[in-house]
Amino acid sequence: MCGIAGFINFKNNQELIEATGVLQCHRGPDAQKGWSYENVALAHQRLSIIDLSERSHQPLVKNGLVIIFNGEIYNYEALKSQIRSSNPAIEFTTSSDTEVLLELYRLRKEKCLDDLIGMFAFAIYEIETGRLFIARDHFGIKPLFYTQIGHAMAFSSELKTLVRIPGFNKTINHTSLVAAMNYLWVPGNDTMFVNCFKLPPAHFMTINTREAVLTPVVQRYWKPDTSIKYTDEKQAIAALDASLQESITRHMVADVPVSSFLSGGLDSSLISVMAQQLNPQLSTYTIGTLARDKKVEQMPEDEKHARQLAEQFGFDHNEINITPDIINELPGIVYTLDEPIGDPAAINTYLICKTARQNGVKVLLSGMGADELFFGYRRQQATLQAIRYQKLPAIARKLASAMIQLLPVKFMGRGIRLSRWAKRFDSFANLPVEEAYMRSYSYYDITELNRLFKKEVNEEYGEIRAAHAYYFNEHYTGDPINQMCFTDIHMFMQGLNLSYTDKSSMAASVEVRVPFIDKKVVETALQIDGQLKFKENKSKYLLKKVAERYLPHPIIYRPKASFGAPIRSWISGELSGMVDELLSEKNVKKRGFFNYAYIKQLIDNDRKGIEDNAYRIYQLLTVELWCRSYLDN
Repeated sequence: MCGIAGFINFKNNQELIEATGVLQCHRGPDAQKGWSYENVALAHQRLSIIDLSERSHQPLVKNGLVIIFNGEIYNYEALKSQIRSSNPAIEFTTSSDTEVLLELYRLRKEKCLDDLIGMFAFAIYEIETGRLFIARDHFGIKPLFYTQIGHAMAFSSELKTLVRIPGFNKTINHTSLVAAMNYLWVPGNDTMFVNCFKLPPAHFMTINTREAVLTPVVQRYWKPDTSIKYTDEKQAIAALDASLQESITRHMVADVPVSSFLSGGLDSSLISVMAQQLNPQLSTYTIGTLARDKKVEQMPEDEKHARQLAEQFGFDHNEINITPDIINELPGIVYTLDEPIGDPAAINTYLICKTARQNGVKVLLSGMGADELFFGYRRQQATLQAIRYQKLPAIARKLASAMIQLLPVKFMGRGIRLSRWAKRFDSFANLPVEEAYMRSYSYYDITELNRLFKKEVNEEYGEIRAAHAYYFNEHYTGDPINQMCFTDIHMFMQGLNLSYTDKSSMAASVEVRVPFIDKKVVETALQIDGQLKFKENKSKYLLKKVAERYLPHPIIYRPKASFGAPIRSWISGELSGMVDELLSEKNVKKRGFFNYAYIKQLIDNDRKGIEDNAYRIYQLLTVELWCRSYLDN
């Protein structure tokens, strides 16, 4: 796990290499190096995980090829054996996956991507031809941003590196801003800036660096097989169990100890227990929340379940308590994330990784991805319920809606979770299924967005709607369960979860590995009939059946808990002063994006307990803090 960056046609190559080493040092504190030739400069920041020796520092230059690589190729040993068998003359000078990747590219060019199982963003430069080849992994686990500035071009692991280049266009992409408010994160391959993009997952880019006008060519190299192959429960359980075991084995490959997140829920518990079979001394990390914050949030006691599981299986368990003083680090966390992300789960990830790193840990396993693959979110179930709800008489639904709107979301300082859920359900319960699903995790409808923004955003909202509809309707016609899972993989998982996990973990110089988001596991999951993912009114039914082979029943079938900070408690408490300051009439009008009167209404209604607007307000704070770091500075 590392940081990479490249620059073409800039006159100050050495300065850019040195600046990148500073800006992305957290991604690779073990070594920062650069390489330049003619009009091309490559920079690398190394976090040593496999082959810890200096010989594996990057950029790695070998026989006319230069590589910079961020990530892990988990099947690199098997690929190395294949290369040696077919080409005995090739000599390996390191024991790293980086050199294997370089030699595989030499043999197969872009076809090398067909053989890779792992997470990666890398660039390979051919000294003789001037060809630059850049690729990103199948699901976007590792980030890759790029931009063109006049006749020059740059790419990097983090947006903050590109923004600092003289001449970078800081014009805001208004569609991305609208999306960031609607979802709390930026979906797709755009960024917050008009002329800056993300290389899409499962795509590669080629550039002839010696052309007078640089013309990047982006191509897709992989599409998942979505044909249903598993309709028999026993067969599906066996296939999923086998693919998970293989994935865990791959993800344990490292020359440093591998530890694990442990929330006490199904996903991280299953990963941890399976990993312990390969590493009996596995250490685990969980996050705890203050009792008063639980009262407002109505949060379950995750740490209690994590503690019980750790005692039962003998994990070396570590518990970190999240307290309101973390808000002092909020500006830094927002800067770290590169884009406005209003999900406070990023704070939890950062705190866990920071503590783990202080304990000498470089690698953590995460249970991320299981909810998207196996139908684990409450909003997914709620959308199914909405399909049934629409069969009720219109008059009954209208009466229910009127009653729901009267419910308070907070009373006597205690949050009312059922009221929050009922109001959210009512916001989409009468919509067509695809639109209902998008609305289930949107924080505004189009009317509210037009009240929030100073100008109408109908066109931008139309683009956002079209993107969501594309993924929802691309596959699995007639199988809404898999339609929701497929949409989440391409929207929620890639746009939010993987994005904040990479940035917040690497801010602490820790590599997070995601065994559920393994090429083989995802392929298996996408071929399982939706009826096996939600059965007997149980979410993640099939995954739970697999888990019965490893975990105690109470852990598998306990109520789902979210992985997030107690933002509702903080917004009404410790963050209230920051809300009043950053979202003052003066600051809102100065920024020029939003209508202050509507923001004030959101804040007032949240404080009165009429509406649950905490996440809306938190994202407004995030956007203002992001603007101060990325626009003003």
